[in-house]
Amino acid sequence: MSVLMRISSRSLSNVRRRRLVQGGLAGIIASGLAPGLARAEAKKLVMAHINAVPESAAVAFDWQAQEVRKRSGGELDMQFFGSTLISKELEIMNAVKSGNIQMGNPGGAAATVFPEMGVFLVPYLVQNYDHAYKMFNGKIGDTLDKQFQEKYKLKTLCFFDYGFRHFWTSKKAIVEPKDLRGAKIRVQQAKVFGDTINGLGGNAVPMAWGEVISAAKQGVIDGGDLPIVNQIALKIYEVSKYCSMTFHNYGPTLNTMNLATWESLTPDQKKLMLDTSREAQEKCRQLTESVDNLAAAKKELEPKGMTVVQGNIDAFRKVAQEKIWPSYKQQYGALWDEIEGVKA
Repeated sequence: MSVLMRISSRSLSNVRRRRLVQGGLAGIIASGLAPGLARAEAKKLVMAHINAVPESAAVAFDWQAQEVRKRSGGELDMQFFGSTLISKELEIMNAVKSGNIQMGNPGGAAATVFPEMGVFLVPYLVQNYDHAYKMFNGKIGDTLDKQFQEKYKLKTLCFFDYGFRHFWTSKKAIVEPKDLRGAKIRVQQAKVFGDTINGLGGNAVPMAWGEVISAAKQGVIDGGDLPIVNQIALKIYEVSKYCSMTFHNYGPTLNTMNLATWESLTPDQKKLMLDTSREAQEKCRQLTESVDNLAAAKKELEPKGMTVVQGNIDAFRKVAQEKIWPSYKQQYGALWDEIEGVKA
């Protein structure tokens, strides 16, 4: 083959490649021959959550994922995984921080992941739901969001909660502080939970949730505390006889996004994520509050074999203010005063 023929052959091949790039690629994508390239147009937002539907937060964020996909016109592919992707709260948050997944929350372990959240768990400091959401949807929430972006590289999409905690026990109801004497009550690892139970008169037993059911069956613990929505979702009635409505710890948490992912979104996409997050927050609040009263708790739990009673909230609050509040008030200083200054 002559030099001229080899040059002509190379030139023809180059022309063919240019034509493929200029005109053929679109046809390949349109014909479905390159599905990976077609899907690349949608930004995937994988969210992990510790619990599955019908838990209140799972219902809310599953709804949000559907809304984000619909309202973004396919630009954002938010996928919700409840209890199936990652099974532990701390592992979820490590995955979000590292960018292995884009969204997630620490569930009931918020104060473990974010020590700054511990103040909101001090018993009876948060008065009610209105008090809580005025804080988190206002100046206090904005300040925390900025802190968490700087310190943890996480964007707060919304704060939400599991409601107020109430005792579940197997031997007797907890109506007065004296009823806690000698009772072994499971708590989460955050210090404030142990301080709460010990301060109110019980014996705190720190324990991961995965161990709780077997520990209750074996008598290692006499009970624990959970919001009503979780007592229902986690079927606590299978290992407990009594639910005592004491409202002793508020259970705030927050849904987050990896900060680099957040910064990669367009202004319209950011607005969509914040708008749907606030709507999900409201859905979660409605579901949680709807069962967080004596009548509703009785309706949900007593047909399943539990006895639901009203605790003496004033007596528990008095003990908390005397034995638990002073050290935390000193620790949190100005933030404590700011929380007390928010009017419900």
